[in-house]
Amino acid sequence: MNLRFLETFVWVARLKSFRLTAEKLFTTQASVSSRIAALESELDVRLFIRDSKGVSLTPAGLTVLDHAERMLEVQRALRQSLDDDARLQQGYLRLGAMDTVIHTWLSPLVARLMERYPAVEIELTADTARNLCDLLQKGYLDVVFQTDFIRHETVRNLSLARYPMRWIAARGSLYDRDYASLEDLAKERIITFSKQSRPHQDVLNLLHAHGIAAPRVNCVNSASAITRLVQDGFGIGALPPALVARALASGELVLLGLDSGLPPLEAVASWRTGVGLELVERVVEIARAVVAEQAGEAGAGYLLPADEPA
Repeated sequence: MNLRFLETFVWVARLKSFRLTAEKLFTTQASVSSRIAALESELDVRLFIRDSKGVSLTPAGLTVLDHAERMLEVQRALRQSLDDDARLQQGYLRLGAMDTVIHTWLSPLVARLMERYPAVEIELTADTARNLCDLLQKGYLDVVFQTDFIRHETVRNLSLARYPMRWIAARGSLYDRDYASLEDLAKERIITFSKQSRPHQDVLNLLHAHGIAAPRVNCVNSASAITRLVQDGFGIGALPPALVARALASGELVLLGLDSGLPPLEAVASWRTGVGLELVERVVEIARAVVAEQAGEAGAGYLLPADEPA
C-alpha cells in the first residue's frame, strides 16, 4: 500500500478539501484526486462523499482513517529512529503572528530558528488573530501566534505569554494627566486594536461593567499605526507596554497612573496535530524558550511567561 496515498487521504480528511490538500502537499488537485481514487480502488471502498457542503468521510473512510494514521505514525517513528534531527533540517515552515508578537519576540524566534534549521524556508504572515486562526484551519499556515485557543479536534494550543495592559498617552499631551476614575478617563478618546479583537472586547467589557455608555473607542488594525496615533496625541492607548517599550524608555509616551483594570493580553501558539508535523512541535518548544528569555529581559510589567503568576 502506497504510504504517500495514505498521507494524502489523511490530509483530505483533516482539511475536508481536495484543493487545500493539494496546496498543503505542494501538488495538484488532479494528483490528489488520482491518489484517492487509487486508494479507493485498492481497498474496494468509497472513502469520501463530495457534495455541495464539501468533503466528508464515509463510514468506511472513518475506519480507514484510524488505521492510516497509525500506519503513518509507525512510519514516522521508524524514520525518527533512523535519523532524528537531520530529517528536520530541510523543509518549508509557514508562521503567522499578530502585531504584538511581531513587535516583541518574533525576531529573536526567527533568528533562533534560522540558526537551528538553516535549510528550512520560513514564510511569515502578519494578520489579526481572527484571520490567523482561519488561515491555520484552512491549512494555509503551519503554526500561528495569536490571542485565542482554537477549539478544533485537529488543533493543539499552548499559552506562551501574557502582556500586561495599561493606559498610555503622549507625554505633555492633553491626555497626560491624573484621572480620578475610569469614568473620568473614558470621557477621552481611547485607541485600541481592531474590532472584535481580544483587546477591543476587553476594553468594551470593562467600560460596560462600569456602566459607561457610548465610549469613544477607536479601533486600528496596525500596531505601528496605534503607536503613531498615541504619540501624536490623538488619544489614550489601551496597549501592552511591551509594544511601545522604546517610546516609554525615551519618554515620548507615559504610563497613566490609573490601573487599567484590563486582563493581560495572551499570546497563544496554535498548530495542527498529526503525523509529519515534528518540525512544528519543535518550533513551539523553541518559541516557549524564547518567550521565557525575553520576559526575563523585559520585566514583569512588560511580558510574562504563561506559567508565571501575574
